Amino acid sequence: MAPVPGLAIARRFNGPPGSANGGYACGRLAALAQASGHLDGCAAVTLHLPVPLDLPLTYRVTGARGHAWHGDDLVASVAGSGAGLPAPPPVGRGEAGAAEEAFDATGHPFPGCFVCGTERPLDGLGLRPGPVPGSPGTVACTWTPTPDLADEEGRIRAEFVWSALDCPGGWTTDPARRPRVLGRMTAAVHELPLAGAPLVLVGGLERLSGRTATVGTALYGSTDGPPLAVARSVWVALDGAALG
Repeated sequence: MAPVPGLAIARRFNGPPGSANGGYACGRLAALAQASGHLDGCAAVTLHLPVPLDLPLTYRVTGARGHAWHGDDLVASVAGSGAGLPAPPPVGRGEAGAAEEAFDATGHPFPGCFVCGTERPLDGLGLRPGPVPGSPGTVACTWTPTPDLADEEGRIRAEFVWSALDCPGGWTTDPARRPRVLGRMTAAVHELPLAGAPLVLVGGLERLSGRTATVGTALYGSTDGPPLAVARSVWVALDGAALG
């Protein structure tokens, strides 16, 4: 099949130095897959290589899968997913605020990250996912998304929801001790939140296996309702190989 219109990730939306934030890139690719007509609903995005910044990616559809290329390099693959995504239990906004006060940025592997970087006070999301007392492997933080992230109807664009679901999962794995990067992200966005809404993000470590960590994340608008969005991700230690 001929390529559909591709995309380029602007430099603002970096994660590790010189490459895109994984969640943001996955969200953009999921939207591209939906626009191309081969995916509807829950999307699974595998990052084979770091996603470059300010460089064009070509998107090609083969059957039920899409592939993003930079020149001859396969950067990412996108497919639908029918698997259910269990959500970490909700955390109250007060408890999440206390958790982010305990966020320890010492040894932050990517302080310039658009989502959780401590060097991005003005143009980043500013997430500070800290440990939830009494819940080992669980982190939480608050998020009040700003209007510049919203569409014409005032709802936060899906790629920023994917972004917010990304880094809290990584902070369940002690990234200062063993830095990891996103390898695969499967997400379902059930409802786009409004700009200015008081939200809570929760991340939970599900499994460590060799160089990989499987984590779940969820975005909540309240503790008595279902999550607005949920994701399951696989993170890969930088001393490990990329996912195939």
